[in-house]
Amino acid sequence: MIKVQNVSKKLGQKLVLNDVSFTLSKGGITSIIGANGAGKSTLLSLISRLLPLDQGQVSFDDLDIVKTPSDVLAKKISILTQSNYISARLTVLQLVMFGRFPHHKGRPQATDHAHVGKILALMELEDIAHRFIDQLSGGQQQRAYIAMILSQDSDYILLDEPLNNLDMKHARNIMKSLRKIADEMNKSIILVIHDINFAAAYSDLFIALKDGKIIVQGGVDEVMTEANIELIYDMQASIKTIDGKKHAFYYT
Repeated sequence: MIKVQNVSKKLGQKLVLNDVSFTLSKGGITSIIGANGAGKSTLLSLISRLLPLDQGQVSFDDLDIVKTPSDVLAKKISILTQSNYISARLTVLQLVMFGRFPHHKGRPQATDHAHVGKILALMELEDIAHRFIDQLSGGQQQRAYIAMILSQDSDYILLDEPLNNLDMKHARNIMKSLRKIADEMNKSIILVIHDINFAAAYSDLFIALKDGKIIVQGGVDEVMTEANIELIYDMQASIKTIDGKKHAFYYT
């Protein structure tokens, strides 16, 4: 279970998050949505300990992120940020194996190789496993970094804009893979995402931020209403159900 209690954060003189609280049960996919500047990435950075808390408390399965040692927390949560850069020249295989470090401590065993092979297949990276990261397209690099995070095999997976640089086909495949991981491996996945229709198709819950506060929270059917979408994004929208999935359409 994730508990976020009374979290606030200032960046410079701006209050980016204001007294944010929520609790999430183990498992499933939660999408954090909202307009640019709503505080989505800051919230993800705070709960993953990439940024220090100004106020409040965050815990994963009763482990306080401030008090828990990093090596323990690394087996509990993993995080993919929007900006990913590794200076070393690594192949895709080496990068994904790097994600296993909290488990193998630099000495990969047969179980680590088997797990990495499974993740490479899941992310459709087997054919380019021995290519260097700097030789890949932006979309291929993004899939490789996501694979590195998944190979960490943490209980909680935090992803900031994982669909960046991906075309529609690969974005769909990524979301399908995340759905499979959440369902079959009982992982908790929390992602910041701009495409609300992709989010609605694959998520269990929405947390909607606006001006640093949670303004709507709940299941997809609860949140995906015209009134809520207009409140979140300040623009006129209509909601249609297509093949059993809700889709938002915006008007200029």
